[in-house]
Amino acid sequence: MSTVEVTTEQVGQTLVVTINRPHVRNAINRAVAEGVAAAMDRLDSDPDLMIGVLTGAEGTFCAGMDLKAFLTGERPEIEGRGLAGITETPPRKPVIAAVDGYALAGGCELVLACDLVVASNSAMFGIPEVRRGLVAGSGGLVRLPQRIPRQIALEYALTGAHMPAAVAHHWGLVNRLTAGAALDGALELAAEITVNGPLAVAMTKRIVTESSAWPPEDVWEMQRGLVEGILATDDAKEGAAAFAEKRSPIWTGQ
Repeated sequence: MSTVEVTTEQVGQTLVVTINRPHVRNAINRAVAEGVAAAMDRLDSDPDLMIGVLTGAEGTFCAGMDLKAFLTGERPEIEGRGLAGITETPPRKPVIAAVDGYALAGGCELVLACDLVVASNSAMFGIPEVRRGLVAGSGGLVRLPQRIPRQIALEYALTGAHMPAAVAHHWGLVNRLTAGAALDGALELAAEITVNGPLAVAMTKRIVTESSAWPPEDVWEMQRGLVEGILATDDAKEGAAAFAEKRSPIWTGQ
């Protein structure tokens, strides 16, 4: 499952996916897009995996689209899935972005496609596409105003300025800051999640992600149908039994 441009490693029930092009600050080319897409497919299809962590090699998350490759006609997108195979169709299971160094342009849009963000204190975010006569069309302009106040998002989008990690944390874009490597903090957060029921975790992400688009009059009915499906699982019964018996649950994902 690993390639030169994208490597994967399973740590417990967590799949660590690393963009591995440090010589170009992990810029996204077609090979990266294919590698990330394949990793996300593995995350969703493997019952032994509960969560993914997306990061970059050697101290930089991702500097965005590989502009040199773009000039040759290469498009680092997967049809129906967007930039790096994730921005338009993220996986069903949660993904944490572990951000060291720069997460700019398309790199920032990869962060925004993830569910949670852990960043080192020195990390830097931004969608500076306007400075190159481009538009942040892989989710930056859509998702950033959903994550932080609209006026703050618009200021950064229009100026193309960089946002330091501390500021991103202040506005709620970053969940946790780390003094050391972001990957260590991301794995700690993943470990806190993977002790929970895998079906419940995936469904929780689905409801949080999809419910904002539900018609207001149908919200409770739509949620009830999804929750009832979880209540009927073996894991739900196991969770209740483990609580009653004062022991740790043993999840089967069924």
